[in-house]
Amino acid sequence: MSYINLALLNAEVVNYLKDNASLSAATIVLKGSPFKNITAQELAQQHTGLLKSKDKLSLWHNTKGILFPPKVNIEQTSSSKTARYKASLISGKTIIDITGGLGIDDYYFSKVFDTVTHCELNESLSALAAHNSNVLGAHNITYKVGDGISILKQESTKFDWIYSDPSRRDDTGGKVFKLSDCEPNIPKHLDVLLEKGKRILLKTSPLLDITAGLRELKFVSEIHIVALNNDVKELLWIIDQEHSSPTEIITVNFKADYKEEFKAKLTYESLARVNYSKALSYLYEPNSALMKSGLFNTISEQYALFKLHQNSHLYTSKRLIDFSGRRFKILETLPFHKKSLKRVFKNTKANITTRNFPLTVSQLKSALQIKDGGTTYLFFTTQNQSDKVVLVCEKI
Repeated sequence: MSYINLALLNAEVVNYLKDNASLSAATIVLKGSPFKNITAQELAQQHTGLLKSKDKLSLWHNTKGILFPPKVNIEQTSSSKTARYKASLISGKTIIDITGGLGIDDYYFSKVFDTVTHCELNESLSALAAHNSNVLGAHNITYKVGDGISILKQESTKFDWIYSDPSRRDDTGGKVFKLSDCEPNIPKHLDVLLEKGKRILLKTSPLLDITAGLRELKFVSEIHIVALNNDVKELLWIIDQEHSSPTEIITVNFKADYKEEFKAKLTYESLARVNYSKALSYLYEPNSALMKSGLFNTISEQYALFKLHQNSHLYTSKRLIDFSGRRFKILETLPFHKKSLKRVFKNTKANITTRNFPLTVSQLKSALQIKDGGTTYLFFTTQNQSDKVVLVCEKI
């Protein structure tokens, strides 16, 4: 039977958690609960949820009446920003989420679908998600407890969309990355999903190899690589059996007040024309989402940039352009000779990056006696003629 403790929402409990916000969850437990009908563990769970949701789930954090699940459920759920992005990609009358969890994605789906069906194995988590959606005014979500695949098989109607965020942990709690190792096993049940849904939106680990994912799936029309502040958070796969064009890769990197986007057909990569050059006036470093795409030749062609080397994945131009990543003014190009560079950089501050270079950042800092920080950026890399160089840059 599901259980959520509504006593956690009493004013004196809310004030207690505010007064003790600076304490760790372990300290909250050790102090014990001053409330007769609330355990110390329940207080610690709500305390941790408030802290973890502050930036990731600001709406939930700032709304009175919200209850939080164990820390692992918050860590595994989508952030508000990535959930909103998902909801911007799809819409329709009906959607079923076969791995509902805390229901963050479903809240945003409820804004663009007439009805949302939330399926969750954990009865208490399902009850908590239902409570929170009611508090937030999302009244078009239906909650079902049980295995999402089994529930889907019992449905007589076909959904406009099926959504799944498979669990990426095995029976011992260890992380898994192959789709067939996740729960539910999407490749195994893909035919059932395609029978019950017109289209599928699948969220996977950012560590999943895109080529491997394409081998396990079929009818993939789009792959979205989503990053927050240059940290890839998730891969989104749109599966549409009526789609016949080559798979499109869309990369999105959300910054504080804007986003960097890039689009290309996956098949273009092998056809893209690449021109190489030694470092010119400006240097471009792709953001993490763009790097994850592996479309290094397409980047060169679409942006009309020269590549420094086939394996360096850094780009250069004479004139400054907009770019999905960091941009730098190249102040100087120096050949890599340890002795001469040590005389130049000894005891100076700089930010070091290596690309296609035999030494690591820590080895270079030690060998050249460079300290972290400052406004100078040093790129240790290989140019087209296999020249090992350091590019002295300032960030734009």
